[in-house]
Amino acid sequence: MTVKSQTMTSLRPSDLAREHGLSAQAVRNYERDGFLPPAERTDSGYRVYTELHAAALRAFLALVPAYGHGAAGRIMRALHGGALDEALTLVDHGHSRLLRDRETLEAVRDALGRLTTEHAEHAGHAEPTGPGAHRPWSVGELARHLEVTPATLRKWEEAGILAPARDPATGYRVFRADDVRDAELAHLLRRGGRPLDHIATVVRRIRTAGGAEALTSSLDDWQHRLTARGVAMLNAATHVSRYLTLLDLPAPPSTASAPSAAGPQHS
Repeated sequence: MTVKSQTMTSLRPSDLAREHGLSAQAVRNYERDGFLPPAERTDSGYRVYTELHAAALRAFLALVPAYGHGAAGRIMRALHGGALDEALTLVDHGHSRLLRDRETLEAVRDALGRLTTEHAEHAGHAEPTGPGAHRPWSVGELARHLEVTPATLRKWEEAGILAPARDPATGYRVFRADDVRDAELAHLLRRGGRPLDHIATVVRRIRTAGGAEALTSSLDDWQHRLTARGVAMLNAATHVSRYLTLLDLPAPPSTASAPSAAGPQHS
């Protein structure tokens, strides 16, 4: 990583820290972890920061609520290593995960509507519908579907979230349509920070379609979280873009030679 040639004002760690209500040690720790570029040192060994470091700190702190602390750190380290495409790939993964969460949330809302309707019309005797309705899934198949480990599914079973049947011939767990629905719901709520005992309560209620209020409240709360994360991503993009103007990273391909909207010109 190199910095575009320009004169920058010298700043102390406390100057950077004050803007964000941090300690000077926190700023030094961020530099140590690669979230900020290395600082110059005075003859007496004191760090000298510049507007480059201030912009890096703003970018990192904006990335945290958008992508999480770990991903934010990896993005900044990639930028400081000159790996712009790697940083952008991490950003893409974050957007992909947000979209997946939105789609899963909508699927759970739809499932709740179907369950409530079926409960009212058939007194709880409706046939299973949804993912996996055509055949039971094994623990490995369900784990791959959710991108979790089989051990995680067994832990959810121990907590009362899942209640799979057993194949009478093999004794293996089999997950039917309702089990898949419960697992997808658990996965969503777990990612939203809900404890296992809360998820178990919600799943028990959705099984009987008698706890719609509690489930709706949980989904509304997660919807607010997704909205906040999306807004945070927009804010982070602004700060990272500003930071990139101070870094001498490879420029994207020029569009100067691209055809105009009016089409080719002929003399």
